[in-house]
Amino acid sequence: MALPAPTPETRAVVTGASSGIGMGLARELAARGHSLILVARRAEVMEELAAELRTTHGVQVEVRGVDLADRDARRVLVTELEDRAVSILCNNAGIATFGAVAELDPQAERDQVELNTVAAHDLTLAVLPGMIDRGVGGILITGSAAGNMAVPHNATYAATKAFVNTFSESLRHELRGTGVHVTLLAPGPVRTEIPDPDEESIVDKMVPDFLWVSVEYTAKLSLDALAANKMRVVPGVLSKAMSVAGQYSPRAISAPVVSAFYRKLGG
Repeated sequence: MALPAPTPETRAVVTGASSGIGMGLARELAARGHSLILVARRAEVMEELAAELRTTHGVQVEVRGVDLADRDARRVLVTELEDRAVSILCNNAGIATFGAVAELDPQAERDQVELNTVAAHDLTLAVLPGMIDRGVGGILITGSAAGNMAVPHNATYAATKAFVNTFSESLRHELRGTGVHVTLLAPGPVRTEIPDPDEESIVDKMVPDFLWVSVEYTAKLSLDALAANKMRVVPGVLSKAMSVAGQYSPRAISAPVVSAFYRKLGG
């Protein structure tokens, strides 16, 4: 069964829609005719995107400026989505920190857990009953190959993605025969634009150009995989290598290697 056909009443929800993969998913969904609800903290950025998508594709676009790490703010959105006809949910919002956990800001680490795991869980539970009742729906969850392995100096992020990865793949099996698709997106480095050499981040400098994939490629590949109800989509050479390493390499071997790389990112 393919993804739900767009209708005037239904909405595709994209979190983290103000940048990166989320923005790419919003553009790809709009190009396929889906009206949208865009969710992120930066409402002003999403308003610009919404205007672009309305003009280019003739779809309806709603903007929700919500900090999904804030439980009170998130509860308002969850309540709304429970009563909306959500055809597709792209649980994409997420953040990462680098460095030794003991040296990082504890509140920022808690917010990362709240955003990467609890928010994704809450939004999924909000839209799932309606999808099952309608007999059709799609849930794309952005996890990571990092969730398959121990990642020192990226520990909180890796742990949150371990939750997301397992939740996504477990839920997919529960929903067999319901008409609701669930796909895990496990991307590697995704580039939105060529960085200015004077403004390159440590990640830009350490990851060779050939290992990056584009937002547009990632979005299209992800939604095609969701339509085909694939369990996992892994764009990019680096993410594929990390997926294999995480699943088949002993952690006593992989953890020190990964640690050396991520310690530099935290530096």
